Amino acid sequence: MGASGWGYHTEYQPDLQRALEQLQARVLADGDYWWAAEGKRASDCTNRPRSMAALLADDHVQQSGTHSILDMNRVLPLGEQPQLGWMGDIQAILNAGRGADAIEHLGRPEFGTVTQVTPAEALELTGTATLTREHLTALDDLRYYVGFGRCAVLHDTRAEPIEIYFWGASGD
Repeated sequence: MGASGWGYHTEYQPDLQRALEQLQARVLADGDYWWAAEGKRASDCTNRPRSMAALLADDHVQQSGTHSILDMNRVLPLGEQPQLGWMGDIQAILNAGRGADAIEHLGRPEFGTVTQVTPAEALELTGTATLTREHLTALDDLRYYVGFGRCAVLHDTRAEPIEIYFWGASGD
């Protein structure tokens, strides 16, 4: 099937990890993900898992993912970069050699992490650190690689935070 891009808006709260978990609970309950066991949207499947534990224990999910926010594990603290391992630097991969040599030298990627847009990134791409929905198109290229996500706190016209946008790509 290949990887799929995804994006979700959720109500703002200062604890981004909690926001991620609440969003995942909503996505799981709504069946708003790819259910590989049936080869279709989970919302069309009465036998889909109803808990994250059951979902993550499924062999199909372990092989193919859900092509959704459910494939993410945690939000990194602001400013912490994701561990891209051998995915992150093509020149370093070439210098380290192929296959197992590159993995041993550069490490394995920490898939499933979400990185918040930094004020510096926002300012560089949009001209402001106070992001709104109108800025999302400019931020789309901040997606790292398949298996990683991004998030941005979005504001209203009074510069008050009102929602969080999570986006990324995941799945086989």
